[in-house]
Amino acid sequence: MNKYSSVFKLMGRTLFALTLLLGFQSCKEKKQETTVENTAKVQEKEDGFINIFDGKTLTNWKGDLNYWRVENGHLVGEVTPETLLKSNTFIIWQGGQPDDFELKLEFRITESGNSGINYRSDLIDTIPNAMRGYQADIDGKRRYTGQNYEEKKRATLAYRGEKVKIKTQDNPDVAGSLRGNVKKNCWQSREVIGSLGESDSLKTKIKSEDWNEVHLVIKGNRLQHYVNGTLMSDVIDEDTINRKLKGHLGVQVHVGPPMKVEYRNIQLKNL
Repeated sequence: MNKYSSVFKLMGRTLFALTLLLGFQSCKEKKQETTVENTAKVQEKEDGFINIFDGKTLTNWKGDLNYWRVENGHLVGEVTPETLLKSNTFIIWQGGQPDDFELKLEFRITESGNSGINYRSDLIDTIPNAMRGYQADIDGKRRYTGQNYEEKKRATLAYRGEKVKIKTQDNPDVAGSLRGNVKKNCWQSREVIGSLGESDSLKTKIKSEDWNEVHLVIKGNRLQHYVNGTLMSDVIDEDTINRKLKGHLGVQVHVGPPMKVEYRNIQLKNL
């Protein structure tokens, strides 16, 4: 064997060893990627949250398609000059009537927009796609976002920045006593028992015409609304006549000027 043959043989062995080494490293990296991916899946399962909007279709959601659609992975509600509303309209989740739960989602709304997340709510037979019940309020001017407003019932339960106890109205068996206990769009049988901060200061935590995170923690008679990680309102509902402990879940577009609201990453965890 001449010296050139020996050199070629040595080079071949070296290339073979490098190939084995690179193959082993590639397998190791793939294994690590798989492990990370599996860990994420386990964590998601352990969190207990499930996605109730798939980002592609309106499966398990019911509403007026003149106002609701899926676009770019978002649940979009829009009112145009041609489709102005005579009454508020909702798209309603068809997957159940949660009682104790946590809800997480993100929203983005135009400055002229008015929306909200209804929960533990009733459906109104006489008005299509209408709801009556608790609402985590959302609006584009950030006047009401974070407060607890009860749609078509007791009206404002807690303004932004308030911790409140809610009581039953006097003479609840008298016809009209519920509406008679609402003044200036606010329930009168309520006691502010704590402050979460000044409303204007809390407003600075809310982004205008950008994505915001909402987290609702609804357990028993305590209703907490968080926006971007900050507690905005906290209600203890001791009104055993008018409160609801379970009901429908939906999101709203409101009567008013043309507007657009978008929701994404809608996740629910039953407690």
